[in-house]
Amino acid sequence: MPGIAISRRFALTAAGLCVALAMTACSKQEGDAPASANPAPPVPARVLVVGTDAAYTPFESQNDKGEIVGFDIDVVNAVAKKAGLEVKFVNTPWEGIFNALEQGDRDLLVSAITITDERRQTMDFSQPYFDARQLIAVRNDSPVAKFDDIKTMKVGVQNGTTGDEVVGKLLGKSSTSIKRFESTPLALKELEAGGVQAVVADNGVVVHYLANNTAGGFRTVSDASFPVEKYGIAVKRGNAQLLAKLNQGLEGIRADGTYAKIYASHFGNEPK
Repeated sequence: MPGIAISRRFALTAAGLCVALAMTACSKQEGDAPASANPAPPVPARVLVVGTDAAYTPFESQNDKGEIVGFDIDVVNAVAKKAGLEVKFVNTPWEGIFNALEQGDRDLLVSAITITDERRQTMDFSQPYFDARQLIAVRNDSPVAKFDDIKTMKVGVQNGTTGDEVVGKLLGKSSTSIKRFESTPLALKELEAGGVQAVVADNGVVVHYLANNTAGGFRTVSDASFPVEKYGIAVKRGNAQLLAKLNQGLEGIRADGTYAKIYASHFGNEPK
């Protein structure tokens, strides 16, 4: 009987060893799996598509190489760098730019877009990054001294802009005296040719055009009735995550002086 007891103990011990070895083998296999498996490559960040109407110097235009350049472009590039975003710019006609955002063909828009209550109904805006006013461009010999003086004139505007809106309120939206153009420079060319007697547009564009076309014989007229307008970066309504990153980037470039340098490089002075 003692021999039987030893045999049973031996059998139990042997069985225990087998189980332990099996467990050890399983444990080793599980532990080694991550080391032997190829780690998945990091998912690259998606490049955000920025829509801009590149016909609005000095905010956005195309250079001789076809590259999109300008104040807005420099600002968004700096914002993206500060916020850890990657962006690419796509020339997008003004007439369809907001629809492109709504349909998801563009992730954000930067195109000297004035923040208005009406636009806020269909899209969201970043913090303002530029203050603008409407300005009236006329020929040097024009009698215009204030906004009301253009009531009886043919007036050029860029279609769908705030200049179009204010002139539409003064003359009537469907007035035949309003000539609408695809861009403000085209409207100013028409002023030079005598096809219109005044052009109403954002001050930054008008001042830049006149400074580079001194032979045109233009002067500008400001009016106290024109409110200060603020430009913002537009995103699809409800895209709070992207909006937060853009605002983070804007705050960053203002704080470190990058914004002031970009502003001075395009407008020759520090922002007020």
